[in-house]
Amino acid sequence: MNDVAHIATLDPLKKPVNALAIVPQNRKITALGRKAYNVMLNIAQAQGVEKESYRAPLSEIVSGIDYGSNDMELIKKHLRSMASTIVEWQSPTTGEGSKWTVCTLIAHAEILKERNQNFLVWSYAQPLRQELLSPAVFSKLSIGMLSQMHTHAGIVLYEICTRYKNVGRTSRQHWRWWLPVLTGHPDTEKLAKIEYRFFKRDTIKPAIAEVCAITDIEIELVEYKDGKSISDIQFNVKHKAQAALPLKSPPKPVDLSVVKKAGELNIAEEKIEELVARHGEPEVKQALSELEQRIVKAFPGPVRDPHRYLKARLSGVQQVDTAASQEEIETLARADTQKKQVELKASWRDEWLRRKKAAVVGSIQGLSDDVVRELEAGLIAELVAKNAHPSLIKRLQSNGWDHPMVRHLMVDYYATGAHGEGWDQPSTEELLDIASESIKVS
Repeated sequence: MNDVAHIATLDPLKKPVNALAIVPQNRKITALGRKAYNVMLNIAQAQGVEKESYRAPLSEIVSGIDYGSNDMELIKKHLRSMASTIVEWQSPTTGEGSKWTVCTLIAHAEILKERNQNFLVWSYAQPLRQELLSPAVFSKLSIGMLSQMHTHAGIVLYEICTRYKNVGRTSRQHWRWWLPVLTGHPDTEKLAKIEYRFFKRDTIKPAIAEVCAITDIEIELVEYKDGKSISDIQFNVKHKAQAALPLKSPPKPVDLSVVKKAGELNIAEEKIEELVARHGEPEVKQALSELEQRIVKAFPGPVRDPHRYLKARLSGVQQVDTAASQEEIETLARADTQKKQVELKASWRDEWLRRKKAAVVGSIQGLSDDVVRELEAGLIAELVAKNAHPSLIKRLQSNGWDHPMVRHLMVDYYATGAHGEGWDQPSTEELLDIASESIKVS
């Protein structure tokens, strides 16, 4: 019996708990990449843990492209990412799972062409193969539901919350623990600067909406405050009445047709994924078709920025004329004057707070080593008292206060002690000073 005959079509996927809350260390994990990885894992589990490598027709993994053309480079890009993306494998529940591991998503991949058909061959790192392919503790996921989702955060939230649907509530974690897990971004200094309110608006809320709309569970965000600020979050989970799924269904290939079409129109994959996540795949497909016709007609002028045109079309801007000047485009974007004023005031506050934090960091850097160690010890004691996530305490102990993951905690701890609780709230006069500077610059 050949390898293809061993490809079962079992649904659901048994995803080990240690593979749910993976944190990338060196590059972003995309929604398409995670979906393709799940399909490959589903197929590999069906073929058996005793095999050292796995094999399937490429058409079982991805669809919507021409395998005999340059589209193969798009597939190779995702495979390269899987083979080079280093992740921390961890359970969403502290202490659950057999071990903590750092590894790449797959150990290797190769594409073979036999009898005019392309096959994908891949393998997993030895330390993880047993756990990935024959897990003792796992989340039972519907490949059919996963195939309908478009955001990385929505996919991850579904995977994690399904693990707890019989419990009713996920593990409680500091919101910064969830940040790299849901966004798929490495835990970098840039990520450390994100505030909770933006994380909630741009990532958490859309992910909750997607999970509730598509899957067989309903989830609800639960927030916990530490003083005035949100510290920990978790999610309530409950079953949703739905018709029973078939016992067997094929692992639906990941559709790359939208990405392919966007690439043909000079729109980057990362940008099209963002638009699909925000507007949905059917709407983006329609808009891409209109954009293609608009480019061919070149009337009333050439499309100078396809991504800008597409974004405007999906946002409901009527009669988008990309032949217009940059000034005219920006004028359209400033139509809502009141909203612009609110955004302007927010930018003044952000600039003031940036300077204030920089001044606090400068003050800490000017302290002696002994004083800094005392501050770190005090912050550790405060984090322990507040039951902060162990990873934050570990980072502080091993890397010091200036690590991107904990710097904001030290800044708040020091500034609160030196200036009081309202240290991060500018006065009207201070905002006016920032405003006057911006006026002079402009």
